Amino acid sequence: MDFRRLAYLILCTFGACSASKPNFVLLFADDLGFGDLGCYGHPSSLTPNLDRLAAAGLRFTDFYSTCPVCSPSRAALLTGRYQTRSGIYPGVFYPGSIGGLPLNETTIAEVLKTQGYATAIMGKWHLGYGAKGKFLPTKQGFDEYLGIPYSHDMGPCHNLTCFPPDIKCFGYCDPGVVTVPVVHNDNIKQQPANFLELEKAYSDFGTNFIINSVKNKQPFFLYYPSHHTHYPQYAGSGAAGRSLRGPFGDALLELDDTIGNLMSTLAQTGAINNTLVFFASDNGPELMRMSRGGSSGLLKCGKGTTYEGGMREPAIAYWHGIIKPGVTHELASTLDILPTMAGLAGATLPPVMLDGFDMTDILFKHGKSKREAMMYYPISPNKTYGLFAVRLGTYKAHFYTEGAIHSATTPDQDCPGSASLKAHDPPLIFDLEADPSERYPLPLKDRPDVQAVLEQIKNVKAQFEATMVFGESQVLKGSDPNLEPCCNPDCSPKPTCCHC
Repeated sequence: MDFRRLAYLILCTFGACSASKPNFVLLFADDLGFGDLGCYGHPSSLTPNLDRLAAAGLRFTDFYSTCPVCSPSRAALLTGRYQTRSGIYPGVFYPGSIGGLPLNETTIAEVLKTQGYATAIMGKWHLGYGAKGKFLPTKQGFDEYLGIPYSHDMGPCHNLTCFPPDIKCFGYCDPGVVTVPVVHNDNIKQQPANFLELEKAYSDFGTNFIINSVKNKQPFFLYYPSHHTHYPQYAGSGAAGRSLRGPFGDALLELDDTIGNLMSTLAQTGAINNTLVFFASDNGPELMRMSRGGSSGLLKCGKGTTYEGGMREPAIAYWHGIIKPGVTHELASTLDILPTMAGLAGATLPPVMLDGFDMTDILFKHGKSKREAMMYYPISPNKTYGLFAVRLGTYKAHFYTEGAIHSATTPDQDCPGSASLKAHDPPLIFDLEADPSERYPLPLKDRPDVQAVLEQIKNVKAQFEATMVFGESQVLKGSDPNLEPCCNPDCSPKPTCCHC
């Protein structure tokens, strides 16, 4: 039986047979940790809309991104392929980066376009801008785009103010480059971005896109990769000062408010009964910012590391009347979103090596995952070292460990950048079900059961790495100041003249 037929029968089982294709809303937070949401146990975060989605939907406890920093994890989400295949490494793109997500990579949006979907993105892209905007979302399958092309700290900090307006946001940004622009489709709409009003613009953009798609009787895919809760945190007047958690909590609340507006629009248009809503985060929290950097909860370390706190993320799936409320401990990843949505839409998968598995059984049956293993690549992967860690079932083996500046300031000496690269032979093995904090390595001596697990993990690692062909690094193509987005491209002197 082919996958389309199977997905259709599953939906029929839950009374959701329909001639219309399902809609998809994909929500992606920035630097949000495993312990940051109220529904994941944070005592002072105010996230009522996400908490409602979790209560009425399926909450994941073992969901992973593919990299502990932004650009690589976003590439993997949209393509269903590890970032090493598409060349989105090492690290992230900057305003003047020459490279970007290769145009021959196939995104979720492009897959769904073949089935007549309307596609839109609002928020942070961070997969390259390039010469004349050649890597923008509109070149990657999205009909419409409103947002910023990279992180909001990648520009002078004067374009970031908190509430009240005369108070500067906490932190330092990048001087010497253009101020962060707002891009609408292929054109710069505003520079510098007015961040205090941008979230409302996103909300209006998203709700209008849903309303128009429903009016046109067209299935839709809305992708919302938020700036929140990336440092430096900020919030507009609607959220500033409303949370119990200070500026970080306010930024998180502003994200939650927008999600609430999208959910209300789905309900008002009647689309909610035929829409899969999926929420996740790109990587773990930036612990170097202390209380302004987020929380990985009981997980070890955070952003920049291949410990659990760097790559295990909160995730929620919601489909009104279709997905039964509950919690799943099955292994899943951002890689699995493309094949899942493609199958539900009746689309053909791209003819390339995919690393994702469809999650239909998890979502609709609370069943078993097709994913047996998760691979952990560092920020700067290379062929010499290969995978830093592998999770197989509930067991995880670290072949290499390394701290990161992003996870500085914590008492754990394994987390900061001063924890240099260390090879482990034999590897460190943890049972993540019994020890999710990775505190107690399992002994190999006199433990044939652990030795057997290690051999299984080594075999899985070898088989996977035999399939890995590293794509040409797009990040190492370098940077050119002339490629920095400027609304007045012929003006002088740059970058200060780029203002409109």
